[in-house]
Amino acid sequence: MLGMVGILAAALLLLLLAGIVVWAVSAPQPAAGRPLPARERVWRERAVAAARWSAAHDQVDGVTRVLLRRSCPGPDGHPEVLEERVFDTFPSDDPMWEARFTEAMAGARFRCSYLNTEEGQA
Repeated sequence: MLGMVGILAAALLLLLLAGIVVWAVSAPQPAAGRPLPARERVWRERAVAAARWSAAHDQVDGVTRVLLRRSCPGPDGHPEVLEERVFDTFPSDDPMWEARFTEAMAGARFRCSYLNTEEGQA
């Protein structure tokens, strides 16, 4: 008799868990494209309007990439990348890596200053 009660309790527990899972999956999720409240929308528009281009770099699969990034402060205060363009790439094990990197970063910084000036006039 005690074994039968345990089996029944386990079955009810599984049924309850299944119900919770079904409810969680079917509950309406906030829409990703939902409109922002007016205050947040104005803040966001100002942040995007003030976005600036800056030079950056990373290394992916043995290749150094020099990047142009357009970013603005995000809601949490950290930079939020709006756009990223690859300016130059070269192998990370290139014997002339330092010279190529220095030249590419200088070119990327110049390009960023041009883009920032160009967007400031628009």
